[in-house]
Amino acid sequence: MDFNTLRSRSGNYITPLFEEKFEDVVWSVEVTWEGITQRVFLYILLEFQSKVDSTMPLRLMHYVACFYDHLLKTRETTVRQGLPPIFPMVLYNGSQRWSARQDIYEMVQPAPPEFLRVYQPHLRYYLIDEGRYTDEELISKRTPLSGIFGVENAGHSWEALQQAVDWIVEIVKADPNKDRVDKIVTRWIKRHLQRVAPKARLNLDRMSSLVEDRNMLAENLENLVKKERLEGRQEGRQEGDRRALEEKRKTVRHLLSFGVLSNDQIAVATGLSVDEIDKLRIEDKH
Repeated sequence: MDFNTLRSRSGNYITPLFEEKFEDVVWSVEVTWEGITQRVFLYILLEFQSKVDSTMPLRLMHYVACFYDHLLKTRETTVRQGLPPIFPMVLYNGSQRWSARQDIYEMVQPAPPEFLRVYQPHLRYYLIDEGRYTDEELISKRTPLSGIFGVENAGHSWEALQQAVDWIVEIVKADPNKDRVDKIVTRWIKRHLQRVAPKARLNLDRMSSLVEDRNMLAENLENLVKKERLEGRQEGRQEGDRRALEEKRKTVRHLLSFGVLSNDQIAVATGLSVDEIDKLRIEDKH
């Protein structure tokens, strides 16, 4: 595969089945095998969904068909020349593990009899499920892409995200193409943070380099970590108050069951107001 021939292609098409416009990434690259050099199209679908899409094989079949139709209409190839090979790929970063079938033939149920199998559609895609990679696997690779996966796998935990960003900074600093990789990763990091924290009011407009402006990003993430911890403590206190109130109500109901103490006496013993005790007394009667 000659990466010097890598070319970005337009990836905006309208599919007749789904009636949707989608953004994908299409690259062409020259590949040589058995002495023959040929263009291959790398068709990458970015799946930024929280849930697995079980219709993915069907979607990809339509996307690929529309792409081939585009090549014919723009005269990049002809029926006589033939359609170029294509490598469909799905990059998925959802929290659930991907469980959809990877070949449309697997969606044909029940399994067709043998004499019909040759007539069934076949299209398989290559899946990259980011969440399947463990931290150890990503750390062992030490590539910018593994660093990006690490940041995405950190999810909405700002403390974990801060650690992942520190790691990707070290990867970028050690890359032989540091300046170019730094620009690409910095742009991606800014978009990623805006996507996962749209209401966080991050001040990243002046950040142009992940390496050089590391302190600026660290300050933003540190503020988010502090906010996350504060919200956690507040939620903990609220949960504690809720449980304490439930315990008091149980005690009140227990005392009411004896039918001896007045509302005023129970209020003194439990700390609940007379009105609250009166409501519980009415509820128990119903």
